[in-house]
Amino acid sequence: MNRKITEIFHSGELEAQTLYNKKTEWSDRSVSAVNHLYRETIDEDKAFFIEGRDFFFISTSDNDGNCDCSFKGTEENFEGKQQPAVIVIDHKTLIFPDYSGNKMYNSLGNLLINPKIGMLFIDFPSALRLRVNGHAEILNDLDSYKEQWSTAKRFVKITVNQVFWNCKKRIPKSV
Repeated sequence: MNRKITEIFHSGELEAQTLYNKKTEWSDRSVSAVNHLYRETIDEDKAFFIEGRDFFFISTSDNDGNCDCSFKGTEENFEGKQQPAVIVIDHKTLIFPDYSGNKMYNSLGNLLINPKIGMLFIDFPSALRLRVNGHAEILNDLDSYKEQWSTAKRFVKITVNQVFWNCKKRIPKSV
């Protein structure tokens, strides 16, 4: 799929590229490279990477732009087995559980009024980083994914708009 550069980057991103990188001129070759990097679907390699993480980060905001960033990790089920942090349902859909927490509901509250979500998956030993942007929907039917997450209070379903590998620079390599 060959999208225009304005379909990949919003006006603020394009303005920042002009202001801070004087060399940014989008040739046909560079647009093709950006199209290859910024995908709208999850392929097999990205699905394997996503499902292999024990944690990830999400970013949400309300309609006024007040942001929240949250860590999402795994939890053991009632039998002591580690549950997955997230699963890939298909090339456009992710699901993750919402567990009992601090009862402030910052992320869920934001998603109720603004469904846009950013997700960051990091593997520190290999310094790999994958970003997913999309729209979230809160699922309250506990039976829908109880086999994967028996201790979840609800689930969050993500419809993917954008998925891409991100630069490895400055990720500390650690075990």
